[in-house]
Amino acid sequence: MSGFLPDFRANRTIFLLVLLAELFAIILALSEADRLNDFWNRLALNSLFVQWVALGSAAVLALFQHLLNQFHTSAAVLLILGITQSITLLCTVIGWHWLNTDGLDWPPPGLAARNLAISGIITLIALRYFYMRHQWQHHVEAEAHARLRALQARIHPHFLFNTLNTIAGLIPGAPDKAEQAVLDLADLLRSALAERTTITLAEELNLTRRYLAIEQLRMGERLRIDWQLDDPLPLDTPLPPLLLQPLVENAIRHGIQPRPDGGTLTLRITRQPRTLDISISNPRPASAAPTGHHLAQDNIRQRLALAYPLAAPLSISASADRYQVQFSLPLDSAVH
Repeated sequence: MSGFLPDFRANRTIFLLVLLAELFAIILALSEADRLNDFWNRLALNSLFVQWVALGSAAVLALFQHLLNQFHTSAAVLLILGITQSITLLCTVIGWHWLNTDGLDWPPPGLAARNLAISGIITLIALRYFYMRHQWQHHVEAEAHARLRALQARIHPHFLFNTLNTIAGLIPGAPDKAEQAVLDLADLLRSALAERTTITLAEELNLTRRYLAIEQLRMGERLRIDWQLDDPLPLDTPLPPLLLQPLVENAIRHGIQPRPDGGTLTLRITRQPRTLDISISNPRPASAAPTGHHLAQDNIRQRLALAYPLAAPLSISASADRYQVQFSLPLDSAVH
């Protein structure tokens, strides 16, 4: 399967296609016109012809895109080239019959050959761009998946060690709490290790709650949680996995745990008309010295950029006594 073509039904793709076609028409008009008045006449005719070809090709490709995606790349390129050449020839003939004043029934061979040559070159350049972009995106997605697996592997060892020590300490005096910790740990690992590209907001919150429940058993009153969640939240919203839990872990490990009196972790999710605004904040230790290598933050920043290319990136606000990570999830965009 090729599958390198963009979605010609998407408004953004059509807008870019029309814009690029018009820029090409302007270039043609500038190369052909000798006077200002001639430029505007040329631009009008070139724009009409180029937009016909561009939108006609887009319509046919959108109609047969599912079929084209099933062919090998080389076969798909030949078929697409044949489609655009056919539409270019058809538009040349229609335009000639509409605007011709020389009494000829068919356009001169030189005009048709010129239009077909230009159309073929532009089509091949566009297809090369689409193919390279598709390969780049496939590479980025594979890298993001590898980073997710690395993030999962990084989270578990020290967390498992601390949790098992906590459970061992609870067994003699609080077996019920130890049993609940084991259940929380099992559910947490099951969710975190699942081979899934998306989960719902409800699942991500549940994963984070189970992690915090285990950490509160370990830290006791030193760890306080302030949940600030809008009601209602769109709990069925799909999102990339492991967005909240690694940031919460960082906040506890580098912000609250080093403080003798602990602190309050604040997790806020606010629903806006088109986005979910998420922030995680924690107090900083007295030294406030930078710790860690920001691997989790860089990982999540990259995966957010891949999943939501048009959304605001993950941002960090740090003061002398407070550290906050915030980002937004579009509600009207599918996860890429």
